[in-house]
Amino acid sequence: MKIGNREFATSGHTYVMGILNVTPDSFSDGGKWNDRDAARAHTAQMLEEGADIIDIGGESTRPGYTLLSDEEEIARVVPMIEMVKKEFDVPISIDTYKSRVAKAALEAGADLVNDIWGLKYDPKLAGVIAAAEAPCCLMHNRREPDYQDFIPDMLNDLRETIRLAKAAGIADDKIILDPGVGFGKTYEHNLTAINHLEELHKLGYPILLGTSRKSVIAKTLDLPVDERVEGTLVTTVFGVLKQSMFVRVHDVKENVRAIKMTEGLLRG
Repeated sequence: MKIGNREFATSGHTYVMGILNVTPDSFSDGGKWNDRDAARAHTAQMLEEGADIIDIGGESTRPGYTLLSDEEEIARVVPMIEMVKKEFDVPISIDTYKSRVAKAALEAGADLVNDIWGLKYDPKLAGVIAAAEAPCCLMHNRREPDYQDFIPDMLNDLRETIRLAKAAGIADDKIILDPGVGFGKTYEHNLTAINHLEELHKLGYPILLGTSRKSVIAKTLDLPVDERVEGTLVTTVFGVLKQSMFVRVHDVKENVRAIKMTEGLLRG
């Protein structure tokens, strides 16, 4: 899959998507990187540590988050995208579910759209992605965790997302799927989604796993947000074993090392 100026294998290796939140209220690193110099330094650090792509987000999507206007979100992300694009040679993902934000971000140089609502929030987003011929990561989400049978229901929800993508003209080779750990799921659902990640392969698309520092780790280990690295690394190992194309993480160095070690063992 081509993302920006780089070709990514869709199987056989797990790549690292480094998180650059330019939000004052992110659950894990709120306010740390929404200053341009801090964002520049953090991007440089993530690339030095082995990040393959940088995911820029302007609106926190933690539980109870504040919905931003399109204009405010654009004002946050576009300058950061332009800065990263100008100063670093790395593909950029824009973390948004809004068509106007995605369009502005793509025009500013973003290479991939990462949508936490799987094209179900903004009916215009699929068309924006298709028109730009951009790749996208489409996440499973529900407003309430009201499942009859969790894994089959999650797969059916994602089939609807895929239908929306194809109806808009998004090509199959531009789609990545995300099980949506931490979104529209109970604690037990999140554990099941990670443990049965291979089920998503039935849909025929590469997978991104995003678990970094999330509540599923907090509840399992009873730890605050700044002590969830080890828990995240275990989920990353699961991601590698279950053939994820990407893991989306805050702590790049540690996750790169965990991937390298896991892949070394698998190669034997």
